[in-house]
Amino acid sequence: MTTGAGQADEGGTGAGRTGLSGRSWPDIAGRPLVLVPVGSCEQHGPHLPLVTDTTIAVAVAEGVAQHLLRRRPAEPVLVAPPLTYTASGEHQSFAGTISIGGPVLHLVLVELIRSMSTWSGPVVFVNAHGGNLRGLIEAVTQLRDERYDVAWVPCDADADADAHAGFTETSLMLHLAPHQVDMTRAAAGNTTSLDELLPALVTGGVAAVAPSGVLGDPTAATAQEGERILRRMVDNVCELIHSGEAAADGRLRPPLPAAPRL
Repeated sequence: MTTGAGQADEGGTGAGRTGLSGRSWPDIAGRPLVLVPVGSCEQHGPHLPLVTDTTIAVAVAEGVAQHLLRRRPAEPVLVAPPLTYTASGEHQSFAGTISIGGPVLHLVLVELIRSMSTWSGPVVFVNAHGGNLRGLIEAVTQLRDERYDVAWVPCDADADADAHAGFTETSLMLHLAPHQVDMTRAAAGNTTSLDELLPALVTGGVAAVAPSGVLGDPTAATAQEGERILRRMVDNVCELIHSGEAAADGRLRPPLPAAPRL
């Protein structure tokens, strides 16, 4: 969701009809579906803010919540405050990055769901940072084994999206928070595919392969493209929540096609 002319809710509080943090406890009833945005506080090149992932996760979660309410107005859905301190060790060489690591993230997610389960319905983590995946998958898998109704979804749009602080994220931020983007400092970083970079990333972090912190090319990014990407992300997550099924790793995926009748 955006407010005004493409401006994101910078506080990440989930304002309006779908926000959890602005409500008092008597206003929360009916075992709502709760969406929890999961982002990061990490470098995103010289031209994007540290909270880029969190801004995107919040925007996707709020857009999904509003869409679901329009589709099913009798079924409550809320957006929780985002998780910003997560697992960003691969960016630790850059100033401003704050990371709690995968094992601690795992524990935080588990305890969040154990607490929320006393009043919420299903919970879906809306994740916008790839570095969170290990802790997120381990936590959600454990929680599902403990019979909690929880799953996760990525903020995915296009299969050919670049890896970090490139065209995709810069376009999204130009749409959501243009005042936080400095395109005079945007420059192409390492445009090698992530699969090829992964061995060096694992051993040396992002700084070993991209001194600027950019994996991709942000120079052609536009707010119009960001609006399109966000709409695609929201549509994808809505469809997964509406009809998807949790896989073994807890990720919501499209249902398998029915087996043909013999």
